[in-house]
Amino acid sequence: MDDMRLFARGIAALALAACALGGAGEVPGQGAKVRLGVLKLTSSAVLFLGAEKGYFREFGVEPELVFFDAAQPIAVAIASGDLDVGATGLTAGLYNIVAGGVKIWIVADKGREWPDHNLTALLVRRDLYDAGARTLRDLKGRTIGVTQIGSTFHYNVGRLLEREGMAPGDVEIVPLQSLGAVADALQAKRLDAAATAEPFVSRLESSGAGVTIIRTGDSLPWQIAAMLYSDTFARDRRRAVAFMRGYVKSSRHYFDAVLRKKSGPEFDEVVAITATYTGARPELIRRGFPYQDRDGRLMPGDIGRQTAWWYARGLVKAPIAATGIVDESFLREALEGLK
Repeated sequence: MDDMRLFARGIAALALAACALGGAGEVPGQGAKVRLGVLKLTSSAVLFLGAEKGYFREFGVEPELVFFDAAQPIAVAIASGDLDVGATGLTAGLYNIVAGGVKIWIVADKGREWPDHNLTALLVRRDLYDAGARTLRDLKGRTIGVTQIGSTFHYNVGRLLEREGMAPGDVEIVPLQSLGAVADALQAKRLDAAATAEPFVSRLESSGAGVTIIRTGDSLPWQIAAMLYSDTFARDRRRAVAFMRGYVKSSRHYFDAVLRKKSGPEFDEVVAITATYTGARPELIRRGFPYQDRDGRLMPGDIGRQTAWWYARGLVKAPIAATGIVDESFLREALEGLK
């Protein structure tokens, strides 16, 4: 089955997923409510930290967290008006929604694949690793699990195949709709390899089910995740900038406590908060904090590179100009207010 048919099937599943939003929770306090879609991943630490420390409330907004199992349904929920803000991966699904005429804005960094920082990885089953499968080339003809066709994990695998001079058809991409399902399938040996994210990477390594053969950031730095605003929320300038100020304050706290210090009481506090929201053990959380810009700035030019890559492969239906999807004016205004 070709990629376009798989993608179409995936979009149908997204509509159903958008109707089944995960459990939502509110942090008590005053402030204008902002419905915020997130995944229970280590890379969402900045959002969890901001909610717990009251950084958003400080500027008059209150995030209401809505949990999802994969990135693409968050874009669907923003497009439908079910969410104001999304904190998620940049996917072909998002870009197709925008190519179709729906305005969704990429407004700030939420996580990068970056050298020496753990975010996502390609793992191979332990028995195959022990039998000699140590590189991507060793997986030729084998299955690799991802969440969805068009996902960030699909992008990772596709770009890594290119770097190895391999063709997309050299492996079988298996979409399983959620990171939990991908982890379960590798554990049960229904997959040969898996492209997944922290804390699932550390969980699979810790259980002995999988062995990491590629840390994506070491091979392929890119803007994997971002903060997204719905067009309706973006037009509410006061709330949109207020939310961004809280986000930047939390991002700076995260950067200083986790990426600079890497240990100590402040680091431990971020670990504990992230463990509470993700349900992962603190010792696993410690191993997988990703890089993001201290002030929330996006990687220059990378959104355009992504959309061009997806379009060239037929998974985005029309070219997208960066000016039609990126708006860093909220971030610039927030930074001015925080000086």
